[in-house]
Amino acid sequence: MKPLDGFRVLDLTRFLSGPYCTMVLAELGADVIKVEQPITGDDSRRLAPKVNGESYPFGMPNRSKRSVSLDLKDPRGRDVFLRLAQGADLVIENFRPGVVARLGIDHETLRAANPALIYCSISGFGQTGPYRDRPGFDIMAQGAVGFLRMTGHPDGRPAKVGIAVNDIAAGATAIYSILAAELNRRATGQGDYIDISLVDAGLAWTVWESGAYFGSGEEPAPTGTRHRRSTPYQAYRTADGYVTIGANNDRLWHRLVVDALERPAWLEDERFATLPARMAHIDELQEEIEAITTTRPTAEWIKALDRAGVPGGPVLTYAEALADPHVIARGMVAEVEHPIVGTMRTIAPPAKFGSLEFEVKGPAPWLGQHTRDVLADAGLSEAEIAELYAAEVAYDAHPELHDSPAPQER
Repeated sequence: MKPLDGFRVLDLTRFLSGPYCTMVLAELGADVIKVEQPITGDDSRRLAPKVNGESYPFGMPNRSKRSVSLDLKDPRGRDVFLRLAQGADLVIENFRPGVVARLGIDHETLRAANPALIYCSISGFGQTGPYRDRPGFDIMAQGAVGFLRMTGHPDGRPAKVGIAVNDIAAGATAIYSILAAELNRRATGQGDYIDISLVDAGLAWTVWESGAYFGSGEEPAPTGTRHRRSTPYQAYRTADGYVTIGANNDRLWHRLVVDALERPAWLEDERFATLPARMAHIDELQEEIEAITTTRPTAEWIKALDRAGVPGGPVLTYAEALADPHVIARGMVAEVEHPIVGTMRTIAPPAKFGSLEFEVKGPAPWLGQHTRDVLADAGLSEAEIAELYAAEVAYDAHPELHDSPAPQER
């Protein structure tokens, strides 16, 4: 049994922030029903690469869910959604503020028939404030919270974080907020409304940066791979690449210079003897360290750092990271069988529980794959369902596959 068994989610989200949230809920046991527009579906379905016409990127955050395709702009589609919402525990959406009200599926409307409903809205800037109506993707949020000005190298152009960090921050914030609302609902029977923005979620992750700003007015600037408060803590050149070193306290500094780099005189060097001195002479320290680390390859330095008890490691490409034996041993690359794509690889859930089951339940659905089943479960007759299909209010991209064996991967 999983902690969210029996918890039904109507997922109206697209792209990444909301789908990431509902993927995690699904793999904790929730029945996530992804509600998508006919023909096009989630906008991320168009993203390449595609295999047999199905988007591989779409498949990553939308695994373990069911797909229902309804035209919510049609009154008949809206009425069906309202019926589904009466039996839902959570509705989650990431439209621009005001869209769900125009569709007639906003929180106030739905809670009238289902007072225990949890409703979560994710948007770029939130449901209130002067920027509420602005459209906002991850790049806008990264710019709005200062990430573009604190990432990259000094004197370089603004640089984004290498992943969609504000999207994932918003999705993660939605996960714990929904779980908190569900715990409260189980105790009180009351639902709740949750307003999450990409900007707020990203800003909440600026923990050290806010401390420095509120404490002294220091604004975070790009530092490459360096830490803003400590050194040595960055990537250093080696004979064949880079090695990361994290000797960020006096004990580790002693081990680094005595046992790994074999430069005990640095302990008495006034430029490096204390952390404030090392920070004041950080460029010189990098030059001195790299004069040593560039004489040997990365693998040798990792062994030397391990022997000295100093945190260190390689700077891998993404392909190298996925093939790393430790990543493989931790089970972080999983496989699922998709009825159209065939065998798909994906990133497994990261938490390892002692007894709780937390794993990929299945592949992402094709558009409208479960429309008929979900509508029948909601009490619609076969005639009603057939009428919705005929009117193109309900949709299934591959009705022919329901009775067909899964094709082989290309």
